[in-house]
Amino acid sequence: MNNAKQKNSDIVYFTEDMVDDYTILVPPMFPIHERLLIPIMNGWGYHLKMMENSGEEVRRKGLKYCHNDTCYPAQVVIGEMMDVIESGEYDIHKIAFLITQTGGGCRASNYISLMRKALQNAGYSFIPIISFNFKSSLEQSGFKMPILMLYRMLYCVYFGDLLMTLKNQCLPYEKQKGETDKLVDYWIDEIAKRFAKEKNFSYIAIKKCYKDIVKDFEKIPLIKAEKPKVGIVGEIFVKFSPYGNNELEKFLINNGAEPVLGGVADFCLYCVSNGVTDYKLYRKNPIKAFGMYLGLKILMKKQKDVINIVKKHSHFREMTYFGDTMKASNNFISMGVKMGEGWLLTAEMLELCNSGINNIICTQPFGCLPNHIVGKGMMKAIKEKYPGANIVAVDYDFSSTQTNQENRIKLMLANANKA
Repeated sequence: MNNAKQKNSDIVYFTEDMVDDYTILVPPMFPIHERLLIPIMNGWGYHLKMMENSGEEVRRKGLKYCHNDTCYPAQVVIGEMMDVIESGEYDIHKIAFLITQTGGGCRASNYISLMRKALQNAGYSFIPIISFNFKSSLEQSGFKMPILMLYRMLYCVYFGDLLMTLKNQCLPYEKQKGETDKLVDYWIDEIAKRFAKEKNFSYIAIKKCYKDIVKDFEKIPLIKAEKPKVGIVGEIFVKFSPYGNNELEKFLINNGAEPVLGGVADFCLYCVSNGVTDYKLYRKNPIKAFGMYLGLKILMKKQKDVINIVKKHSHFREMTYFGDTMKASNNFISMGVKMGEGWLLTAEMLELCNSGINNIICTQPFGCLPNHIVGKGMMKAIKEKYPGANIVAVDYDFSSTQTNQENRIKLMLANANKA
C-alpha cells in the first residue's frame, strides 16, 4: 500500500517517499491568501493544488459522509474531499489532503478525525491527511515546514490581507468592470515570481512591494459614491470561504454595499496572543509564553508597517491594527474566552463600531455554541454602548436556505441605507 507507515492499522501518514508523486489537495478557504501560499509550498518540492469544486454534489456528499449535526465547515470540507475523490480527476492512490489546525478545540481537533472517519467509511482509508499546524507534527509525516518556507508564508498572509482590503474598496466603485480582479491576479502572480526568483527576498524589498501594490490600486478609476460599509465577522471558515458563505462579499457588492473584513493575520495574531494569555491566567509555560510575547510584538510591528504604507501612499482605509482590536474588547469580554474565535469575534465587532462601521454581519455555523456565545450573545451589550449598531447574525448550514440568509441581509441593508 504505497509503502505508507501506519499507526493503529487504520491511519495512513504522508511519508517522504510520497512527496515527489503525490498531489496534495487543499480545501478552498482564503481565496486570495491560498493562491499566494500554495506556490510558496510548491517551491519546496510539494505538489499542492486548491480544490475548486462546489454545488449540490458537495452538499450531498458532505451530508452522506458526515452526520447532519456536525459542524457546517466540517460538512463542507468533507463534501469537497469526497467529491474530488469520486470525480475521477485524480489517481486516488496518489493524492493526499491537507487541513490547517490551530491546536485548540473545534477545527483544531475534530476535523481531521471526522475526515479520516469519512474516508474509512467510504473505503478510501489509504488516502493520507496532513495536519498543517504549529503545535506538533506527526513523526511519520513527510510534510516538513522549513523556517525559510514559513518566513515566506508569513509575508504571504500580509500580502493577502493587503490585496483583500484594497480589492473590497475598489470593486464596488470601479468604473471599468474587471479591472480590480485583473490587478489582484497580476499581483498574486508577481509576488509568487519575486519569492521564487529572489533567494533572499529582503524586508526592504517586501515593503517596497507593499508600496507598489498600493500605488497600482490608486490608479484604478473609481466612481464617487456613498455606499454603506458592511463589516463581516464570524467563524473563520464561513467568514472567508466564498462557498461556505454563499459568496457573501459578492452579494453585498451586487446589492450596493462595500464589504469590510478583518485580516487573516488578525486570526494568526489571536492564536499567538492566546499563548501569552495562558501564562497571565494560569502561569502556564513561562518560557513558551515569553517566546509568544516576543513573536506577537514582532508580528504586530510587521502588520503596522503595512498599515502605515496604506496610510502614507493612498486614500484607502487601512487594515485594523491588532493592538487596537485587543483594546476594543476591554470591559466587554475576557481574553480568557478562547474557544472558537473567542474574544476576537466580539473585539472585531467593537472595532468596526469604533471605526464608524455600524453595519455588521456575524456569520456563524448553525449550532456552533462558542461562536453563538461570543457573536450573537454579545450583540445586546454592543448595542447598548453603540445604539446605532446595525448587526445581524446569519446562520450557515446545508439545511438553511440561501434565500432566507439573503433576506435577513437585505433587511439589514435596508436599515443601513436609511441611516
